[in-house]
Amino acid sequence: MIYTITLNPAIDRLIFLKGQLEKRKNNRAQKVLYDIGGKGTHASYAISKLGVENLALGFAGIMNLLKFQQVLDDKEIAHQFITTDGSTREAVILIDPENQGSTMVTEPSFTVSAVDKEKLKNYLAVTLTPQDMVLVAGSTPEGFDLIDLAELLQLIKTKGCFLACDLSSEDLKLAIDSGADFIKPNELELRELLSEKETIEEKLNEISAKVAVMIASRGDQGSICYFEGKQYQVIVPEVKEVNDTGAGDCFVGAFLATFYQTSDIEQSLMMASGCAASKVRYEDSCYFNLAEAKELKTKVRIKQQN
Repeated sequence: MIYTITLNPAIDRLIFLKGQLEKRKNNRAQKVLYDIGGKGTHASYAISKLGVENLALGFAGIMNLLKFQQVLDDKEIAHQFITTDGSTREAVILIDPENQGSTMVTEPSFTVSAVDKEKLKNYLAVTLTPQDMVLVAGSTPEGFDLIDLAELLQLIKTKGCFLACDLSSEDLKLAIDSGADFIKPNELELRELLSEKETIEEKLNEISAKVAVMIASRGDQGSICYFEGKQYQVIVPEVKEVNDTGAGDCFVGAFLATFYQTSDIEQSLMMASGCAASKVRYEDSCYFNLAEAKELKTKVRIKQQN
């Protein structure tokens, strides 16, 4: 089983503008869509679409719980979130008609209590087995500190699970030091890890010695995967982009689903890249066309470097 943990989920409100976003102007929308938000839930969608059993976990606010659950159900994501006080945050995503990139504004999170945190840890302690894969992804809500995250990651490792983390800043540093088996930092997140005078290449080599599977996004240079002492350069096909929100999460979910089933690094990279390339062609935050993704997968190129 694959479990995804989204500690601070969101409900995405996608607003498609009639024209370019401008300050001091009444920017009009042509349509509005609702979607699920949060890195872990996006990954769960991709995992489910690839036919791999999984369960989305985390916290959800009581005040808009039905709305949150309805979006999850609409996406056919199996879920078991712990209810907490307050509302699950909503993220407003503004998309211009020429598709030159989206603008996101996210509400503050709810605050989780000590009781909420214990419920999550108790569930994992009873449920997880060494055969499971667990993804911890996204930001943390108010009340969930770095020490809480450390305890969560340690619990997962103690249960013998494959631990995947899609985190940033101090949370990413903690994941690396806690023995994460998988991370996927982008270039900005990598730069946040650099010490004075350290290069990205030096940091990548340092981290790859600690993490079993590391995939680093390098912008227009594509991505590089470090696995079992080898480097894999991933070159993806060009596609017309409609909405890039959630593309990285789609990649993570598709990679983990394929790797969970096959343990084949190149097939996992190709499938993940095909799914992410399909995802950016569509309006919402997580949808991709599976048949299209499989076709795009055949156009992904992997260059292995020792």
